[in-house]
Amino acid sequence: MHYDFISRLNHWIIAIAMIGMLLFGLYLAYGGLEREARGPLIGIHRSIGVLVLIYGTWRVIWRVVQGFPDPVAQMSPLQHRLSKGAHWGLLAGILIMPLSGIGFTVFRGRDVDVFGMFSIPGVAEVPWIVSLCSALHHYVGLGFCAIVVLHIAAAFKHHLVDGDATLTRMISGRPGLASDRVSMSADKQ
Repeated sequence: MHYDFISRLNHWIIAIAMIGMLLFGLYLAYGGLEREARGPLIGIHRSIGVLVLIYGTWRVIWRVVQGFPDPVAQMSPLQHRLSKGAHWGLLAGILIMPLSGIGFTVFRGRDVDVFGMFSIPGVAEVPWIVSLCSALHHYVGLGFCAIVVLHIAAAFKHHLVDGDATLTRMISGRPGLASDRVSMSADKQ
């Protein structure tokens, strides 16, 4: 199995969206902005978050239905389990991050306006849900940042250190199995 065009497109769109939103969220939280400056930016962050949730839901369903292609290189059982765990963590984060942000807002009694296209109405405040969503958004966000960094580092490690086709497969879609690389090396000799 390889990554088809839709799988690659889904991967790169959601990767750019999630990394952008993580950086945007970190800027909002730790950028030292005055309250008046943060308000409009938080509205934009929320609007984009709803759109990321819509597309991210599609992306997660597509990946689960399609399954995960086999690795292109031999891995130890521990490395294989860590890789699977990271991929499932990324998929979970794609849903948890926007859901917790939306939940935090809606259960504080505030509407989530999505660029004037539609709105998710707020409900009567439910403090325990607000607290739960706030904690999830914060801690899952930090964990998600760590998994993204590890995911990118692992892709470059596969490409630069191992010399396998893990990264190029996600760019080009070609399977590039490790066995192909070994047989190509043998053919050159």
